[in-house]
Amino acid sequence: MRVGAHVSIAGGVDNAVQNQIDVGGNCGQIFTHSPQVWQDPNIGDEEAEKFRVGTEKNLKGPWVIHTSYLVNLCTPKDDLREKSLDSMQKEVDAADTLDIPYVNVHLGAHTGAGVEGGLDNAASVIDDIDVPDGVTILIESDAGSGTKLGGDFEHLAGIIDRTETDIDVCIDTAHAFAAGYDLSTSVGVNETVKEFDDVVGLEHLQYIHLNDSKHECGTNKDEHAHIGEGYIGDEGMERIINHPDLADVPFALETPTEDGRSFEWNIQRVRELRHD
Repeated sequence: MRVGAHVSIAGGVDNAVQNQIDVGGNCGQIFTHSPQVWQDPNIGDEEAEKFRVGTEKNLKGPWVIHTSYLVNLCTPKDDLREKSLDSMQKEVDAADTLDIPYVNVHLGAHTGAGVEGGLDNAASVIDDIDVPDGVTILIESDAGSGTKLGGDFEHLAGIIDRTETDIDVCIDTAHAFAAGYDLSTSVGVNETVKEFDDVVGLEHLQYIHLNDSKHECGTNKDEHAHIGEGYIGDEGMERIINHPDLADVPFALETPTEDGRSFEWNIQRVRELRHD
């Protein structure tokens, strides 16, 4: 099983490898810089080499880069579009430098452009990115609050249909649950996986953010809980982790550090829930 966490790159991106090992992960996610600001990845040649070698030697992979929270692909505002495009270009280039195959991004909010207009805007930005060979942009599912897109599987299918670029999808279990897809039971997970396959296609699912939810299904509230201890619970999590269509997809955890527990506890819990 490929399971890991979103780990820090403090002190150099190469430190992410040991940070992942320390929590018991064998794949995972990083930011290349603080996600709350517009900032370029600043990755030196030596640390990039250490990251690549350390990953090859110690981890199964794959890694995924999560973009800045400020990126808004759906925006109708020209200045924000240009900033988002510039940021995305630098992230896919960083992924290429680090031999990371995926860059994960939220669609963002259409802020009045409407669903169709927002998806058109997002496709326009994506198709203006010069994506290196070996790197794929993943659109992450959203909790679906306000004018944010990505909460409905139809939005994910819509952006795939609109782009000339080959893109795929990352499903966040807490987001999907908050958006109204009931993952708290085995039956609910089975139905959700089938709906995703019917609407988007499982061939587009390349990564899963495995998180429990502190809020009930359909609340559109995005707050993550420890694995099995939120409203998705043990039954739902166990089925997600063992579902035959999901079992080979890499899992990255973004669970909280609280109650004396952090990523290490949650990764161990995932392994305990795995049947093989």
